[in-house]
Amino acid sequence: MSFELAQVNIARLLASLEDPRLADFVAALEPVNAAADVAPGFLWRLQTEDGDATAIRAFEWDTADSVGVIVNMSVWCDVEHLAAFTYGEMHRVILKRRREWFQRMREATHVCWWVPAGHRPTTAEAEDRLRRLRDHGPTPFAFTLQQHFPPPSPGGSEPRPGAGDWLCPA
Repeated sequence: MSFELAQVNIARLLASLEDPRLADFVAALEPVNAAADVAPGFLWRLQTEDGDATAIRAFEWDTADSVGVIVNMSVWCDVEHLAAFTYGEMHRVILKRRREWFQRMREATHVCWWVPAGHRPTTAEAEDRLRRLRDHGPTPFAFTLQQHFPPPSPGGSEPRPGAGDWLCPA
């Protein structure tokens, strides 16, 4: 059986998406999503007919005192391709500005896991994986780019560290 890498990341909004303070973030959604769609190793992303996932309601148990949680979920061929896009220049520019738009969160905000090739995860699956990561740290069931695991195999798996430049710049 072959596997693909699913990932989800969430953010607690500082204001509604209509608020002028989030205008630069909203303006960046389409070009960043378009770049992801053609990035090497990209397979799928959660989206509505509008082309993004901002209208999708999930992780509502994690809103805290924010105006809401936004979700980004996608599937990639492997950890390296996801990391190349995530920490590539275009996306890194957005990451550096995230404190302007989103609340700082002490808990994990992203999680990765392996899915059978062709499977497209649900937000319920993603919520379960993020909860597990928060409760138990990185495991083969739910992990991060900084400490990831290879695809499932009969021989088990040991954690692998992410590359030194796989760190968020902000």
